[in-house]
Amino acid sequence: MTNVELGLPAMPAVPYPAEVRERLASDARELIDRYPVARSALLPLLHLVQAEEGFVSPTGIRFCAEQLDLTTAEVTAVATFYTMYRRRPAGKYHVGVCTNTLCAVLGGDQIFAELQEHLGVGNNETTADGEISIEHIECNAACDYAPVVMVNWEFFDNQTPESARQLVDDLRAGQQPMPTRGARLCSFRETSRILAGFPDERAGAVDDSGAGGAPSLAGLRLAKGEALPGTPGTKVVAPRHEGTEA
Repeated sequence: MTNVELGLPAMPAVPYPAEVRERLASDARELIDRYPVARSALLPLLHLVQAEEGFVSPTGIRFCAEQLDLTTAEVTAVATFYTMYRRRPAGKYHVGVCTNTLCAVLGGDQIFAELQEHLGVGNNETTADGEISIEHIECNAACDYAPVVMVNWEFFDNQTPESARQLVDDLRAGQQPMPTRGARLCSFRETSRILAGFPDERAGAVDDSGAGGAPSLAGLRLAKGEALPGTPGTKVVAPRHEGTEA
């Protein structure tokens, strides 16, 4: 059923050029075929069109709607709900600074403020050279390494204003800083294609960086009644089975 049949106006968006549409349609079919219900592929398709333009444009929304037989209103509702979908062009490197409670009090607010001043852009804006965009993130789910900055969704842990400024300067200079953990960096568009569900074809990319370490397990160890390294041995949390032996 079309938008016109539903009484909705057509979205003011031109279609992709024929060669781009054909290429994306082939990728879209591969993604849609992974799901028993076609509309379940909407999130991957939004990443796919974001990989094409660096954000989810009206043209991308129209493409997704046509592939899944949805209205553009339905697609827009999803694209504007999830913050990983950009509604304006991202830089080659999209820098997200966590400003949620723990990161904020440990320096995240200062990092974000100083990066904006250093780059000369505001929240959700991109530098004139197109290299860096910046966004404050509500939570990067990495409180054990706060304050955390992400570049194209890869972690840079335990940041300071100085290290964050150096990070963006290195990126603008064409260097490739290594994330604290996870795969080595690629561009925002390339990251979006991987998030759509296509393999990262860079040999060894996923194994280049480290993984989570002792801070990630601290809470578990305390819950088990263990003492953390470097502490005098006090058990902050009693083991759950303590006092239940009888």
